[in-house]
Amino acid sequence: MSCKKKFCFLLYCAKIIKGYTNYNLKGLDRVKKRVNWLLFIVALFLLMSCSKNEVPSSKQTDTKDLEKTETKEEESKYTYPLTGLPTDKKPENRAVTVMVNNHPEGRPQSGLTKADLVFEILAEGGVTRFLAVFQSEKPEMIGPVRSARPYYVEVAKGLDALYVHHGWSEKAQKMLESGYVDSLNGLFYDGTLFERSSKRKAPHNSYITYDHIEEGAEEENFSMVGAPEPYVFLKEDEEVGGTEQSSATISYSTKTFEVRYEYDPASSTYKRFSAGVQTVDNETGDPVLLNNIFIVETNHRTIDSYGLLDIDLTSGGRAFLLQKGKLQEIQWENQDGRIVPYLNGKEVPLVPGKTWINIVPDLDKMVQF
Repeated sequence: MSCKKKFCFLLYCAKIIKGYTNYNLKGLDRVKKRVNWLLFIVALFLLMSCSKNEVPSSKQTDTKDLEKTETKEEESKYTYPLTGLPTDKKPENRAVTVMVNNHPEGRPQSGLTKADLVFEILAEGGVTRFLAVFQSEKPEMIGPVRSARPYYVEVAKGLDALYVHHGWSEKAQKMLESGYVDSLNGLFYDGTLFERSSKRKAPHNSYITYDHIEEGAEEENFSMVGAPEPYVFLKEDEEVGGTEQSSATISYSTKTFEVRYEYDPASSTYKRFSAGVQTVDNETGDPVLLNNIFIVETNHRTIDSYGLLDIDLTSGGRAFLLQKGKLQEIQWENQDGRIVPYLNGKEVPLVPGKTWINIVPDLDKMVQF
């Protein structure tokens, strides 16, 4: 019963009792006094019950607020290691890396919008290929899948990831056949785990689903447990450093392999373009939107007449980092196989989200702002 109802009930009872005593107990002052005392005690009891039951104490309020805070912290105490984005469960699954075609006949690609990281590196003849890294999301379709090169295999090893490819160079073959990293090769699963698209011509038409990757891992007895080592990420109250810079262009060779990034303040992300065409998903049309653009300078060396490359991914060196419309000139280091941004001896935090890592032989000649 509410306090208001209790007081109304009290007044009603008082009137009845008082009227009854006035009518039946005239002259009995002692009895009247006892009735009045009785009414006083009942009123006091009702007041105490109101304050006890209907007015919450500060302790109760504080406890509820504390429970809400603890629940909120519990919901966001885990983050994905390669994106820094929150998750309600501890991310324990192994990363998967897939060699993705970037030839004009293989565009637009499938699955890149769901990659946590993408490494864009020269293959040969001025052509780049992607190593797409999946850990926080599992796209339905990925591809077109292309052949392995040793330095892509090294990147996969640094993330302790399963490596998916279709074909290989001679040196990459030796590495993979030695068990350097767990891998699935489309040469042995063409038409089973790997599917050919009738809409494109070989070698630009090999695709694989994430379900087939997991099926292949099970068939080969590869573990799919073991999250990669995490990058360092900015906290909510931290600001990025650097100078204002809203775009960057990377010229790998011809216009066909010219990359451009444009910052969109409305979404706080970077749009990516190849040869002037925005990079989108082939199945959904969704654009690739990025939070960090990490451009790394390494030594590239041609090792044969075909144009195969040897690329140094261990020595460290100069780099650019684009975040939230700002540019920093920093360094990169190889930290247990991972390519990591550094400045003044400390790892530079990434903005939580997706990262594209472009590896080039010469920052000054190939990157324009």
